[in-house]
Amino acid sequence: MPPVVPPFLVGLIVAPLAKRLLKPLVRGVVKTSVGIVLEVKKAAHEAGENIHDLAAEVAADMVAAQVASGDGQRAADGAVPSGGKDEVSDRGEGESRTSKIRATAGAGKPN
Repeated sequence: MPPVVPPFLVGLIVAPLAKRLLKPLVRGVVKTSVGIVLEVKKAAHEAGENIHDLAAEVAADMVAAQVASGDGQRAADGAVPSGGKDEVSDRGEGESRTSKIRATAGAGKPN
């Protein structure tokens, strides 16, 4: 009959070995998981910013279209705009509302 080794003796011998082997493995898994979570969070934040930028561009385009269609009606009625000039004509050809929105969209946000 083979000698019987009590389970607690096996535990006393195996526990330190398991600790030495499993601790680095678990640490690596946790470190990788945290890194993945941070990357996903960053990607989601950037996607949200892109959606907000797109919404601002569409809103600016719609306002510009409304102003343009409103100016055509005022000109037909003979009405002069309150400032004498249209806001859109004050801006240069290369400068647009969307570029101003993009320039200020990231202001004050920590990266």
